[in-house]
Amino acid sequence: MRNFDELSEKEVLALAIANEEEDGRIYADFAEGLRGDYPGSAKVFSEMAAEEGEHRRLLLDMYLEKFGAHIPLIRRQDVRGFISPPPLWQMKALRLDSVRRQAELMEIEAARFYRTAAGRSTDASIRKLLGDLAEAEVAHEHMAERLLAENLPESVRLQEDEAARRMFVLRFIQPGLAGLMDGSVSTLAPVFAAAFATGNSWDAFLVGMAASLGAGISMGFAEAVSDNGSLTGRGAPWMRGAICGIMTTLGGIGHTLPFLIHNFVTATILAIIVVVVELGIITWIRWKYMDTPPLAAALQIGFGGALVFATGILIGAS
Repeated sequence: MRNFDELSEKEVLALAIANEEEDGRIYADFAEGLRGDYPGSAKVFSEMAAEEGEHRRLLLDMYLEKFGAHIPLIRRQDVRGFISPPPLWQMKALRLDSVRRQAELMEIEAARFYRTAAGRSTDASIRKLLGDLAEAEVAHEHMAERLLAENLPESVRLQEDEAARRMFVLRFIQPGLAGLMDGSVSTLAPVFAAAFATGNSWDAFLVGMAASLGAGISMGFAEAVSDNGSLTGRGAPWMRGAICGIMTTLGGIGHTLPFLIHNFVTATILAIIVVVVELGIITWIRWKYMDTPPLAAALQIGFGGALVFATGILIGAS
């Protein structure tokens, strides 16, 4: 890699051409990836890609006039200080907030590049050229704001943000919540049944670990094979399965770990406290993301947890 201040003015202009071409293709990829779910944002990025194409054409005309037909291949990854954009072709789903943030970073970096290039140029004509490009990028920043205002009025932006929130809930929150509920509630019975049946912390710990890991594997596979996401838009099945399985295991391990304490009474009291905390977390998630009234969520989760907990104690003490 070379430092930016080591580049000649010819190389700086070649780099600018490569940057504009790459940015245009990235915006086009943004538009294609968002078209199905966010048509308003897709239109914005399509127009921004067209603007990048126009900038590239102007740069090519300027380069041909100044330096001739041969353009050396210089890319931003060959020069220190540039931020490498993410490989979009490897991404199956684009998050709207991430795409907007990436576009803002790209515009800021382009403006900084041209200002820096103009500031270090010693040739008057080249300095003017780079200064004009810097001003064009500033205008491009304003153009992006204008396109957003024209194509993404507040109502459309709110609709797209709400759609993004729903997809986040479908792809991440729902499988995670299902796993956490299953792991936290379903393992209560075997853990506390073993604890009260044996009166031994280590035995309860072994049963809890077996139940947690087994439930995690079972729930992970069940979530992964239940829906491939092609119709429901719930995302990659392996991702949902992994989230569900991990959260199921964590939900069971939470109130299992206290039984590592040798003193049975202390371990049991701490495990009960952990159960209350787990149920509180589940209640908060249901209120925050599933639009469940907090009192109703607390009563539903508390009632279900109490039934399973009582079942485990009754079986263990019998």
